[in-house]
Formats: sequence, C-alpha cells, structure tokens
Amino acid sequence: MSAGDLELGLSAEDAAVRDTARRFAAEVLRPAGRALDRLVDPAAVIAGDSELWRVLDAYRELGIARLYQDSEMEPVAKARLIAIVNEELAWGDVGLAIATGLCSFHGPWVRQTGDRELIERFCDPEELTIGCWALTEPDHGSDAVMLSEPHFRDPALRPNCVAVKDGGDYVIRGQKAAWVSNGSIADLAVLFCTVARDQGFAGGGAFCVPLDLPGVERGRPLDKLGQRSLNQGEIFFHDVRVPASYMAVGPEAYPMALEAMLGYANSGMAQLFVGLARAALDHGVAYAKERVQGGRPIFEHQSVRSRLFQMFMRLEAARALARRVAAFNAVNLPQVQHAIAAKVFCTTTAFEVASAAVQIYGGNGLSREYPVEKLLRDARASMIEDGCNEVLGLIAATKL
Repeated sequence: MSAGDLELGLSAEDAAVRDTARRFAAEVLRPAGRALDRLVDPAAVIAGDSELWRVLDAYRELGIARLYQDSEMEPVAKARLIAIVNEELAWGDVGLAIATGLCSFHGPWVRQTGDRELIERFCDPEELTIGCWALTEPDHGSDAVMLSEPHFRDPALRPNCVAVKDGGDYVIRGQKAAWVSNGSIADLAVLFCTVARDQGFAGGGAFCVPLDLPGVERGRPLDKLGQRSLNQGEIFFHDVRVPASYMAVGPEAYPMALEAMLGYANSGMAQLFVGLARAALDHGVAYAKERVQGGRPIFEHQSVRSRLFQMFMRLEAARALARRVAAFNAVNLPQVQHAIAAKVFCTTTAFEVASAAVQIYGGNGLSREYPVEKLLRDARASMIEDGCNEVLGLIAATKL
C-alpha cells in the first residue's frame, strides 16, 4: 500500500479523483518534468514547442481544476480532496504542480473585484487561464510580508512597484522580480503593490492585471537550481493603466488580505512538498530493494532500513500537519502561525527526505541518470520560495 492510500472515509468519487490525479502525475507530469529539467536554457521551457504546453493542455482536459471552483462540496471534504490532489501532482513533479495550480489561483481575486468583464474573461471553467502572484520585487523579498515588524509600516522604504490613482483608473509603474512563478507566461497577474506610500508596505493593494495590456513587458525566464519545470520571470509595468474596478483589495484591508494569503499559500506549499517527500521515499525504497551490495539487496541491511523508516516517519508527520491545517482553513480564517508551521515543517521534511534518498543511492544519487538529485534540488528551492523559512518563522512567532 502506498502512503498516499492511507485515507479513511473517501467516497468512490473522491477515490476516482485521487486515482486520476495519480495517473496524470505518473504518465504526464513526471516524464515532462524530467525532460524540462534537462533543458539548459530556461527560455526553452516556455518555447512554443515545449512539453510545458502539452502538459497545460492535458491538465485542462483532465478537468481537475473544476474542483477548486466547486461551491457545492462540503468545505472540509473539499479541502481534504484538494490536499490529496496537490500531493499526487507534486509526487509527479512539484514544479509543474505549482504551475498548474496557479491556473486556479486567481479565481477568488478576480471575483472579489466584481468586475463583470474580468470575471467573464478569466473565470470560465472551460478555459485555462495561466495566473501568477506578483509580489516579490528586486529590492524586497520576504521583508514585504513581515507584517509583524516595524519596517512594514515605514514610509521611508522605497517600493519597486506602485499604483497611482488617476481619475477613475490606476496607473501601475515599476517592476516585479524574477521570482514570479509563471511570470513569463501568465495571462493574468494578481499584483500586490504599493498604493498609499505614506503607509509603507502596509499601504498596499491587490490588483487583477491582464498581462496583455499596453505597457507590460516580460524579462527572461530565471535560470535556477531547482524546480526548473516551473517558469519564473520578472514583469515590468510601464505606466500600465487599469480601471479602479480591477482592484480586489485596497490599503484599508491590505494587511489582513496579505496575512490571509500567507495562510492559504503556506498551507498549499505544505501539501505540495509532502508529495515531493513521498516521491523521494518511494524512489529510496524501490532502489534499496534492487541495489545489491555485499551479496544482497541493500534493503536487507539494517542501517538502510533504519534510514528508510526515519524518512517514512517524517513524511507521515508532515502529511498529518498539512492536512490538519488545510481542514481548519476550510472553515475558518487561516491561522497564519499554523500555516507557516506546516510550510516550514513540510518543506524541511521534503529536503531531508530527498537528501536521505540521495544517500541511499550513494554515488548514483549524485548522477543525473537517477531521479533523486532532481528531487533534492527541487526541495531546496522550497525553503526560500513563498517567503524564506526563517523569516516566515519570525512572523509566526509573533502570534504565539
């Protein structure tokens, strides 16, 4: 029995969704993720003939994205099923799981604007909209989400991206950094930027910005260590004019919205990296049963079995925390300290389990012919993305 099958009370329909996600992960995401990871030039990942576009087409045809828009499903059951799907997809390839997940990310923000044109264009369940969350700036990373610290409200800090009111519109000027996931390919950005400069980062706003507007420019995709199947790239805004109705959240509610966003985002990251940890454990167990040293499979050596058990135990603990937070968030305002704890614990676990898998593979674990070195690189990126773990921990600590 796979660790991913240890679920109580799944309906036949839920089990079918899980199995569909698992097949998609095994047959589409994993081979595509491996192929995209091997591309030397990150621009090739988003080229017209890239495997990425076939993945996105297949994801749209799969219909799993409709799950995120299901308003009739009981909230806790829906949250559990989404967590299961996230784990399965990331078991296949975590970079592509993030990329496909962002195709549903923008929906609540677009609906919150109340702008009929935006909703009709970007919330059609039959169409695939590629979204992105544009937050990080060249001069501001995790510091821009540190609601607990005095600098968050310091007007002396200069933002790199601002929106200025001009009649019935806002004019957006500046840049978002190269860490915007899907930044080079997104159709729509949920843009977090400064609106009221006299309030510092606290005076921000969240805008839904179609990225085909005049004045939007993309930079080159980022060349990075891990998650190379996930395009990331900078976005420039040269006097981009949007109606005021494109604002989903204004300065008066921005800190609260940012904290809620951190809660949901960190909870999602936890679920995804449980999937990566499970992939690393699966590879480690399979290899240990095949690799012969000392005349017998290394699985028969006590030290190897002990390491595999430690990996298994950490994975199960990470999954339990991730699922608990997801269920709570489904019916309550997210408790950011718990969501952060889940993200930090699960990403750290993914890195530790992937590192242990490399150790079990020995010298082969360092070779790109084998899958675990990629998992190690992908997991390492998770401890920095969506807020580096150390800074997130400081935010969570203020809630204790």
